[in-house]
Amino acid sequence: MRSAQQILADSAVIAVVGASRDPRKAAHSVPLQMQRYGWRIIPVNPTADELFGERVYRSLTDIPHPVDLVDVFRPAQDALDVVREAVAIGAPAVWLQLGIVSAEARRIATEAGVDYVEDRCLIVERAAAGLTRLG
Repeated sequence: MRSAQQILADSAVIAVVGASRDPRKAAHSVPLQMQRYGWRIIPVNPTADELFGERVYRSLTDIPHPVDLVDVFRPAQDALDVVREAVAIGAPAVWLQLGIVSAEARRIATEAGVDYVEDRCLIVERAAAGLTRLG
């Protein structure tokens, strides 16, 4: 299993499940900041059409190209289905944001050979490692 920082270093395309239109929410500010540091953000939200200048998909299975990382901004009880979808699309890594923990989601990811991070924030880990995908 790769470390959280290694997953970020290896990832270029991040699908964000639960991406928000509300700029006051972490589910908006975190993906936007990752985008500003050079990651391609693919928002997944059933009620939006465009976020961060990208087309929004209703589910992970609707995304027509591979993603390197699935980032989850959904309650822990929803994480299970998101992890199952991530495994189904062949995502190599799943990341549950700060405050989101699911032993069952971890089990599903681990059994499928998917790298798994929970209860950690992308932008905190990005900053700690000094990572960028720019230039």
